[in-house]
Amino acid sequence: MNKPIRTVGVFCMLLFVALLAQSTNLQFFRSGELNDRPENRRVQEARFSAERGSILAGDTEIALSVPVDDRYLYQRQYPVAAPYAHMTGWFYFGGASGLERSQNRVLSGDDPSLFVNQLSDLLANRNPAGSNVGLTIDPDVQQVAYDQLAAQGDEVQGAVVALEPSTGRILASVSLPTFDPNQLALRDVNQVQENYQALYDDEANPLTNRAVATTLPPGSTFKLVTAAAYLEDHPDVDANTQVPGGSSYQLPGTRTSIANGGRSCGETTVSLSQAMEQSCNTTFLQLAVEEGQEGMTEVADAFGFNADPAEDYPGTAASAYPENASDDLLAKSGIGQQDVRATPLQMAMVAATIANDGVLMEPYLIDRVTSPDGETITRHEPEERAEVVSSRTAGILQELMVNTVEQGTARQARIDGVEVGGKTGTAENCDGCRPYAWFVSYGERDGQQVAVAVMLQNVSPNVSISGGGLGGPIAKAVMEQALGVGE
Repeated sequence: MNKPIRTVGVFCMLLFVALLAQSTNLQFFRSGELNDRPENRRVQEARFSAERGSILAGDTEIALSVPVDDRYLYQRQYPVAAPYAHMTGWFYFGGASGLERSQNRVLSGDDPSLFVNQLSDLLANRNPAGSNVGLTIDPDVQQVAYDQLAAQGDEVQGAVVALEPSTGRILASVSLPTFDPNQLALRDVNQVQENYQALYDDEANPLTNRAVATTLPPGSTFKLVTAAAYLEDHPDVDANTQVPGGSSYQLPGTRTSIANGGRSCGETTVSLSQAMEQSCNTTFLQLAVEEGQEGMTEVADAFGFNADPAEDYPGTAASAYPENASDDLLAKSGIGQQDVRATPLQMAMVAATIANDGVLMEPYLIDRVTSPDGETITRHEPEERAEVVSSRTAGILQELMVNTVEQGTARQARIDGVEVGGKTGTAENCDGCRPYAWFVSYGERDGQQVAVAVMLQNVSPNVSISGGGLGGPIAKAVMEQALGVGE
């Protein structure tokens, strides 16, 4: 073979190798990226025309595809829109949000875990259908939480989260104000954009999921974390032990004093139980300083602060406990003020850990994936995240919370025949702002448990703000439904 022909042959072979390499790169390594590009209209039309799987709460379909008589064949619908909008998100021509986005590969049938189903559809010459995503949400508990929160008024901003302490299952997650995802899943793209912009511009921020994405100072509900740190460090202390109290406390290095709002907290000391029942600021300010930065941070982190709270719940924000705080700010952290920030989900995790004898279970929202014909493909198994405190400490905290319901500031959550523990809180996050209310609790009946956190960020100016008065009845109703009281 002469040299020119050999050169042309080598050149052609190099071109073939380059073509093969680029094809492999596009087909196997960049296919996902290219498919997800908004400008890839062919892929967008194919996805929009496919029958997606349903999202279910119990047996209730809260997002599903229904056949329609047009070029796209299916329309995404949300039959129970308002209570679930922040979880489901919405699916539209240009993309998706919420679970519709995070679970898109499963719902569209593209996930690698569905290979057997994909192969079966291919061999049977069937159009591929998406798989279903089943949530841990109890639809009855979710509805009660939504109704109770909505009953606070048209302008209310708030959230309710309920957890099953022994597993970490999220039984309810409600955020108000809410929106209708059906109005964001229309065929008319321009109308969708107009509807979205109106929601985005709304000062009440209806698109924000306050249950998992809004972090605010948790106020006196954080005293449970401070008490946990103190009890872990003092194995000789119980509910009746005298701890620092008094009518007011001057913050270290300042001339600022904080009092107790007229509540009875002893002249210089008070029992730990009374300090929790009366929500004594002077006690927990001093306990935080005594425990120090390291002791407080260690326990706060163990409860879940400064970490991702739930991996399968889209849009969650990490709660925060401050580092390197000065002594005066460290003291204020002990009563859940200053730079402490928590979501309702985080505070439900605190109550659930205490109810579960000190063990924090990994919170999770997705229970199972099922095929279009109902066969279970994957199911989530509960996982232990951490042993936050000893069972002894958890037992004392349970006693303190029960006493707070029986004879303290959380009486509104009392349920006959049910062990109920609770803690109230109020806080502010700006000068001149109206305070907001917190309530965390757990209930136990016949071996069944539930933990609930309620946050009310904006209520009528004519209503007195208190964690017990506003949040207590909501938590009570949610616990009664979850525990089957009255059935």
